[in-house]
Amino acid sequence: MTRIVYVNGDYMPEGDAKISIFDRGFLMADGVYEVTTVIDGKLIDFEGHFTRLERSLGELDIANPMDRDAWLEVHRQLVGQNAVDQGMIYLQVTRGAPGDRDFVFPDPDTTAPTVVLFTQSNPALVDSPKAKKGIKVVTIDDLRWGRRDIKTVQLLYPSMGKMMAIKQGADDAWMVQDGAITEGTSNNAYIIKDGKIVTRALSNDILHGITRAAVLRFAREAQMQVEERNFTVEEAKSADEAFVTSASTFVMPVVSIDGTELGTGTPGPLATRLREIYIEESRKAAI
Repeated sequence: MTRIVYVNGDYMPEGDAKISIFDRGFLMADGVYEVTTVIDGKLIDFEGHFTRLERSLGELDIANPMDRDAWLEVHRQLVGQNAVDQGMIYLQVTRGAPGDRDFVFPDPDTTAPTVVLFTQSNPALVDSPKAKKGIKVVTIDDLRWGRRDIKTVQLLYPSMGKMMAIKQGADDAWMVQDGAITEGTSNNAYIIKDGKIVTRALSNDILHGITRAAVLRFAREAQMQVEERNFTVEEAKSADEAFVTSASTFVMPVVSIDGTELGTGTPGPLATRLREIYIEESRKAAI
């Protein structure tokens, strides 16, 4: 089946989708994105993703091209037209295509934002083989810009970080600033020590993860201890367990950091339980 995508108000086969070579997302990485998970054909945490989209657009002074209900309708149309049972919907909004290249922002009254959405099916999203064995991470310097709280399309360094990890035989990289872990290349990072979940507090240094917020809420409801603070690489390597969270991985156990095995070298009980809780509760609240 040909995938149907959405571009600036129209649904079309992906092969027919086009945007201008002058689009500022292409020329300047001047845009934001969101990824919403689909389970059982329903949307997970849609409200959180919409709220963060509005915030990211506001921080870059880009007008939101649609209201909440219009965004929801596009998401549901794409799920239905592409028969997505498990997977994701990627959306991207850029400042648009003013017709030429310029560092100065175009006039928003004459240059409309560019809006693109597409689906990615993943039948193994819930029953992930990686979740059963855990992932390995390595640490790298965090060389990104200072506004990581805005979910922009500036993803070159995170992509480079993924490749650094793969070259070392790992699955992902955790980034380090002033000796402390910030986050993974596309996820929030956590350690568990003596039954306590530790993760970096929200600031401009990390993305305000939608899955992060849900997982921490579920953890507290399950009477698990949570501490939001910086933690060092050395502290992480001596942890009992570790994991990452994101819309595409839910709760993913980490079993090795820089070659140092955590615990038994297999997914720990708390991370495993948190993944189960997240999937169970998300299915209940999906729309």
